[in-house]
Amino acid sequence: MSLQEELAAVLREHGALIVRIARSHESDRGRAEELVQDIHVAIWQALPKFRGEANVRTYIARIAQNRAITHVTREARRPRSAPLEEIVDVLPSDAAGPEDAAAETETRRRLQRAVGTLPLALRLTVTLALEGFSPDEVATVLGISSSAASVRLHRAKAALMDKLNSGEA
Repeated sequence: MSLQEELAAVLREHGALIVRIARSHESDRGRAEELVQDIHVAIWQALPKFRGEANVRTYIARIAQNRAITHVTREARRPRSAPLEEIVDVLPSDAAGPEDAAAETETRRRLQRAVGTLPLALRLTVTLALEGFSPDEVATVLGISSSAASVRLHRAKAALMDKLNSGEA
């Protein structure tokens, strides 16, 4: 398989994950799209070096995380005026009918608003957890210990429950 074919396959399978990681770091839609493109380039550059020692999804998430950190560092001097954009448009829906879809969309919006209010470390941890990453995988992606990932996840869950139950989100 050529590098272009491999990249296309990776982006097809993990494209939504990449977008959600980018949007968890960047609230401006245009800048988030630029970040996604930067992540794609980084993945293209890194794929030939992939030795198969990690899960491909974890490898891609780690690349996205590292590129996003670089982006945030570079963008830190710019004022942040736009609210965190919603990720709902890239999440698949399994809803059976319009009422269920509307309720699920509202729940996702509330959850996304609540996630957007978390401190960055907790926001990143919960974003990966919502993607189905285990605490060990979250730790690998974020470059922290498994216990630190579990603690962050526990704190994020508690903060989200407080926000959702109090109606803040």
